[in-house]
Amino acid sequence: MSESLYFPESGLKSDKYEAILPQIEALVQGEPDLTANLANVAAVLKEAFGFFWVGFYLVKENQLVLGPFQGPIACTRISMGKGVCGTAWKERKTQLVPDVDAFPGHIACSSASKSEIVVPGFQEDTVWCVLDVDSDQLNDFDEIDQQYLEKLMSRLDELLFR
Repeated sequence: MSESLYFPESGLKSDKYEAILPQIEALVQGEPDLTANLANVAAVLKEAFGFFWVGFYLVKENQLVLGPFQGPIACTRISMGKGVCGTAWKERKTQLVPDVDAFPGHIACSSASKSEIVVPGFQEDTVWCVLDVDSDQLNDFDEIDQQYLEKLMSRLDELLFR
């Protein structure tokens, strides 16, 4: 596996996603360790987009527990239905939040976080994790992020569990 990452420095956001998705797939193919794979995925997303915080929360004993991430320290455990991550888990669907302060029950792990997108991952129709991406800018995520991050999570589910 190459230790370098290629993505266009400018241009459309979709072009960056198109460039990094096959590289992420190459990173995780053949690597059996879940922690290593999730750590690399978080690193790629952080490096390519410069997001404030990128990481995974894993479902363990009926809670979301902090997994591999890139960024400042974060909340360690989140209950189902609590905050953006817990809501994505409970509702089993992506949460696209343009202003976290306007989200009912938002958990402020960092006051610098302004917008957020959380995408659940599925193993045999059960949520096993959520991908959490935060920005320090309001309204930083859109349908393009949602489309590509959902595609990424779907592909990860296939690669990691099938």
